[in-house]
Amino acid sequence: MYSEWAQDEIHIDQLEIFAHHGVYPEETRDGQTFYVNGILYLDIHGAGDADALDKTVNYGEVCHFIDGWMRENTCLLLEAVAERLSAALLLRYGILSGVDLEIVKPSAPIGLPFGAVSVKICRRWHKAYLAIGSNLGDRREYMTYGVEALADRREIVVKQVSEFIVTKPYGGVEQEDFLNGALEIETILGPEELLQVLHEIEQGAGRERLVHWGPRTLDLDLLFYDRLCYQSHDLVIPHPDLENREFVLRPLSAIAPYWRHPATGKTVKNLLDELGQNP
Repeated sequence: MYSEWAQDEIHIDQLEIFAHHGVYPEETRDGQTFYVNGILYLDIHGAGDADALDKTVNYGEVCHFIDGWMRENTCLLLEAVAERLSAALLLRYGILSGVDLEIVKPSAPIGLPFGAVSVKICRRWHKAYLAIGSNLGDRREYMTYGVEALADRREIVVKQVSEFIVTKPYGGVEQEDFLNGALEIETILGPEELLQVLHEIEQGAGRERLVHWGPRTLDLDLLFYDRLCYQSHDLVIPHPDLENREFVLRPLSAIAPYWRHPATGKTVKNLLDELGQNP
């Protein structure tokens, strides 16, 4: 899974597969030949040192897995083949930290002379840190639901969960005290996809966004995603203003004290210590 270290590679070149993918009815009906090129990313030091197959991935088995998946599934677009197959590989082989896949279609119905068309994608496991909180109803039950709902997603692995702490409300809205915590997860989802999952889980707990910084049954915030600095209309990473939020930093420091803010280089412990010095 996720690794910050440079990874070793196993290459699969020109794996030939007859399958039924394409936009036109005759393509899905009659089928055609595809080629798959892949790079599997993992740490093979242990396998090389011990000369042991169980410490690496069996590339013959991987080839048969790809062949079976390509034959058993049907997609209209090469993009869909690449996306879904890469996810299937990452979920099937936990030792992999990432895959590069190229799906080659040499007989695409173009009507002009050409060699081949292909779609190539890179997909990885990513590390993310989340804040979780609640101040309505049975706070611990809502937060337990949130953790379990994350763990139930195939694309997410919950690695660590902090203890839950009682904190005062933040933002000036008069309301009940919060129960807050932090999680470390690994995921193959992109940042925006992960945000959508967090919103779905909040809605599953009856979350209503009526008052900014107001009371809520369940709050799930994306704090860090790898070392990414990112901004869109709906999402900012790292989470803005987290350096001023003790209720975020205290539980996060319990599980990731030396994780560094990608913009400032300060560790979570540094940020928490500085907040204590500057209330």
